Amino acid sequence: MDSLLSLLGLAKKAGRLEVGEEPVGAAARARKARLILLASDAADNSARRAQHFADAGACILLRLPATKDELGSAVGRSSVAMTALTDVGFAEAVAKKLAAIDPVQYGEAAERLSVKARRAQERRNEQERHEKNLRSGKKRAIHAAGAKSDKSR
Repeated sequence: MDSLLSLLGLAKKAGRLEVGEEPVGAAARARKARLILLASDAADNSARRAQHFADAGACILLRLPATKDELGSAVGRSSVAMTALTDVGFAEAVAKKLAAIDPVQYGEAAERLSVKARRAQERRNEQERHEKNLRSGKKRAIHAAGAKSDKSR
């Protein structure tokens, strides 16, 4: 559990964690939230809002086995009911740690985030290859050859 809370603190320092109801809601509405985390002792009203944010942002909502005070101390606040991870890598890592604690409750979410993280990595790799091709001139040479053959027709 300590490693999970430490990971959340690291995400906060990296700027990949939104803390509190308003920032979480804004991240979810902007579709930047990847995983919304709710403290175990959060009020019913907060849980209902968190579910609404998760539905609106098409992201996953998980209830943590940590209290508001524990979650708050991990992210440098006195008490926090909900947070949202905006980075798919951090979200995957948190879900994996939760699945290691309780595979029945968190296993499916960890698997879904693992697939999302893999797809995001594939998109980044493809973008890097594309940019490398543009820098090395491969794309320009291909397009120029195609333009010359079109003019000769």
